[in-house]
Amino acid sequence: MPILVQRGLPAYKTLKQENVFVMQDRRAAKQDIRPLVIAVVNLMPLKEVTETQLIRLLANSPLQVELELLTLSSHTFTHVDPLHMETFYRRFVDIEKKRYDAMIITGAPIETIPFEEVDYWEELKEIMDYASENVFSTLYLCWGGQAGLYHHYGIDKQVLGKKLFGVFKHRIHDKKHVLTRGFDEEFFVPHSRWADVPREAILEHPDLKILADSEEAGVHMIATRNKRRIFLQGHCEYDWDTLKHEYERDLAKAEKGDKIQIPVNYYKNDDPKRRVVVRWSGHANLFFSNWLNFVYQETPFDLADLSALKWRGTTVKADVPDVADALENLGGLGI
Repeated sequence: MPILVQRGLPAYKTLKQENVFVMQDRRAAKQDIRPLVIAVVNLMPLKEVTETQLIRLLANSPLQVELELLTLSSHTFTHVDPLHMETFYRRFVDIEKKRYDAMIITGAPIETIPFEEVDYWEELKEIMDYASENVFSTLYLCWGGQAGLYHHYGIDKQVLGKKLFGVFKHRIHDKKHVLTRGFDEEFFVPHSRWADVPREAILEHPDLKILADSEEAGVHMIATRNKRRIFLQGHCEYDWDTLKHEYERDLAKAEKGDKIQIPVNYYKNDDPKRRVVVRWSGHANLFFSNWLNFVYQETPFDLADLSALKWRGTTVKADVPDVADALENLGGLGI
């Protein structure tokens, strides 16, 4: 099934060329299916790049997804055409009375700044509180994950001595968990960040479970027991050349004599003159497919019923039903 995007969104043309199943809203209106409605709070400076990365992954499932792009009223993003924002994005004040099956809150390149000093921190806190009551499952990415853990659980990030930069090996801790089902025992994830969340602080919270981590990169995937909040520190959504662009950007900004960090385990033999070795995209697609399948199985058909789900004590089935059970439940979205 496809993902629904607005007519004219630049990502549409790119993804159609890749044979990613995207559909414009005009065609979707003719189909008698309730799609999963997902809001994306895009805090990344390069909006169009992040849009394309996320849509590519959200489209790789048998479920129809309708996407809404959200921005902030308290911050003006300078690396994007204002017309693009005006055309394709809505502000939180415009949607705060709506409900969603899921939400994604992206990262932002501001890990070294204390949360309270971020100019849009108060509005972001309002959005995170809103999501707890009006969104079934929220996915927090990188800095967004650190912000979510700090706001909801008081777990502060720790600034690292140097940038964590490269593609790192990870291990899973629960092979049967709905979000890691089908994962290999070891898998790779790109990281590009200046801060980390301490494992010990996470383990102190009984509602949080570490699902995947790395000896080199630390904790990567964390989820609440009911899986309605998921936190990722890595960037499994990254394109094959995202770290390459970041490395080349750092080189261009460097002054004479500066030693620029090469992303580890990224170029063949760690040589920037050789090709990039992509080893994370399979598990990235599998994670997003697992998450969407969980949301599809567990979200109330009528989103108004979300108000009946109390956050504390809310439980969901530990596993998504097998194929036979799923076929019996296809009526959940009116299919």
